[in-house]
Amino acid sequence: MITITKSAQDHFIKLLKNQIPGTQIRVFVINPGTPFAECGVSYCAPDSIEESDIELKFDKLSAYIDSVSAPFLENAEINFSIDKLGSQLTIKAPNAKIKYVNSDAPLIERINYVIKSQINPQLAIHGGSVSLIKITNDGYVILQFSGGCNGCSMVSLTLKNGIEKQLLNMFPNELNGVKDFTEHQHGEHSFY
Repeated sequence: MITITKSAQDHFIKLLKNQIPGTQIRVFVINPGTPFAECGVSYCAPDSIEESDIELKFDKLSAYIDSVSAPFLENAEINFSIDKLGSQLTIKAPNAKIKYVNSDAPLIERINYVIKSQINPQLAIHGGSVSLIKITNDGYVILQFSGGCNGCSMVSLTLKNGIEKQLLNMFPNELNGVKDFTEHQHGEHSFY
């Protein structure tokens, strides 16, 4: 579920030495499954452990996760690094804003997950996004662009060399291509 690197474990162990004996760490997500999701780590005193918590045991510490946060922390990684500028604790949780979808989920759910977790964050750099309209019976994903992508002169390139290529690589035996449903209108909102 969560990977805590050795350097992060060592960091937490040092911090826990100054806490009440038996205190561990808690990893959580505030506003899970929303664009406002934020991950965090806090101390977890022995009397704050809930019966429904999930305990992840590591060499010298345990991490507790509440049952609501757990699916949103799938494939998360906590790392601690030190460089010339100082130290930094990082939490990478690719599923915090959208619930992880298993490989046996329906195709539409798996594609929506890829769009929300991988494609839209890339498009957001230019103020754009894309939504799944439908999947046709002959295996074409129909998308609608919005924001900076609507009317952008590079949208065809983004569609064919970016999104379509990525989706066909991820779902080779299930998809035949990607089509744009958007009525593009160039304006101030367009990226190019």
